[in-house]
Amino acid sequence: MKKREDHKRKWGLVSSLTFLSRIIGYLRDVVVAAIFGAGFQTDAFYVAFRIPNLLRRLFAEGSLAAIFVPVFSEYLESGDRRGARDALRSSFTVLFIILVFVVALGVIFSPWLVKIFAYGFNQKTFDLAVYLNRLVFPYVLFISLTALAMGVLNSVRHFFAPAFSPVLFNLCIIASALFFYKELEVPVVSLCFGVLCGGVLQLLLHLFYLHRKKFMFGFTKSLNHPAVRKLALLMFPQLFGIAVYNLNILVNTQYASFMSSGTVSYLYFAERIIEFPLGVVAVSLATVTLPALSGYAAREDYGGFGSEYLRLLRRMLFIIVPAMVGIIVLRVPLCNFLYQHGQFDYVAVINTSQAILGYGFGLFAVGGIRVTVPAFFALQDTKTPVKIAFFCFLLNAVCGFVLGFVFSLDHFGLALASSISSVANFVLLVFLLNRRMGGFLSRDVILFSLKVFALSIVMGFAVWGVAGLSSWSETGFSLQKMLSMVASVGAGVILYFLLARLTGIKEAEIFSFVKKG
Repeated sequence: MKKREDHKRKWGLVSSLTFLSRIIGYLRDVVVAAIFGAGFQTDAFYVAFRIPNLLRRLFAEGSLAAIFVPVFSEYLESGDRRGARDALRSSFTVLFIILVFVVALGVIFSPWLVKIFAYGFNQKTFDLAVYLNRLVFPYVLFISLTALAMGVLNSVRHFFAPAFSPVLFNLCIIASALFFYKELEVPVVSLCFGVLCGGVLQLLLHLFYLHRKKFMFGFTKSLNHPAVRKLALLMFPQLFGIAVYNLNILVNTQYASFMSSGTVSYLYFAERIIEFPLGVVAVSLATVTLPALSGYAAREDYGGFGSEYLRLLRRMLFIIVPAMVGIIVLRVPLCNFLYQHGQFDYVAVINTSQAILGYGFGLFAVGGIRVTVPAFFALQDTKTPVKIAFFCFLLNAVCGFVLGFVFSLDHFGLALASSISSVANFVLLVFLLNRRMGGFLSRDVILFSLKVFALSIVMGFAVWGVAGLSSWSETGFSLQKMLSMVASVGAGVILYFLLARLTGIKEAEIFSFVKKG
């Protein structure tokens, strides 16, 4: 019971800080949308930043960190802190050498990289994207080393720095955009300066806490440490798996580059809204739970492993599903409230909301993937998620082409294809994990999921009714819009939790404002 309460407390800390980070992130998007709108400059920046950002996904947010946690935890479980320090120094040295090489190649081959991601750009947008990509590519070095530090801190159950550091990143971009865009010949370059500054500050914050935990980075001549070999064996399938995931984004971006100007930006702004509940719930839950799952796996306690995963999955679905319905229902009000300022007009709002609708249908599945893949990592199985991801990549590529071009659904078709692929990915992952762990899924889990979907749909009608009392086409901020948004969300949250309590869903009791009767 004490461990479970500690788990809830840590998840509360991580989710709260992630919530703060996402709020600051949306403020960042509001600033960028107001200053630059949705045109060729933002298209160029988002493609330029997407290239190093995809490499960031390889090392951050559950990739290198998720792989390093089980390996590092084995040393901590055995009480070998000296071995853990040696493993960290060797891993850092090898990673640093690789990253310097990758950054150099990225800067040199930027024109070819941009062509791979956005061949359909006109010459003006293409040249700007290449220039911006070269500016932001060193971000890969800073954020990847941050991810290694994140893995260490998560292993020793320190979650503050990994959860808080994105706040610094977003604040840097906001400050740079506001204070420097008028001073530069190419205003959008200000965003690149913010990215680099944010990457440096994130790394410095993690180094501070690494020093306090006595697990500081350091170079070593011993590059053949057993932990490095084990990481390499686990990383190669993971590298391929992330490459497959990135191919999904590459294909969608490539398709979007052949569509009308602003399509890349519509998809990006839609992704940002979709990522909000994923970051607050799925990523934070996986971050806190992965060390516990790794501990069960190291002790070969597969009964405890299955029970812990089920708690994680139920909690994720309990929050993500109503969030999914709410975002779908409020897609136009959300875009109007957050983005329709300055250069971002109502046409851009409608186009972005269409992309949100496409992505929204698969939100629960993406959340499921975010918490299920780390379960395979805890078992030190990186091959199974890769095989599934490759199949789903092919599915996404075919569906994206058919829906986007054959049926002329444009950005909505690309987003919907991603949702179809995500649902297939999640279902296959859960099926194979259940079979591997001896069938821990039960009829109760299926009934729970159906109940959550039903309650969320009821909630959605209420939210739609409240939001429909206001107009969501006028540009600019107003008190009426803010009150209407608060009333819509508030009504939905209250109704959902009341229905959850009435129907006996125990997950409703994890929130302090829901009291037992």
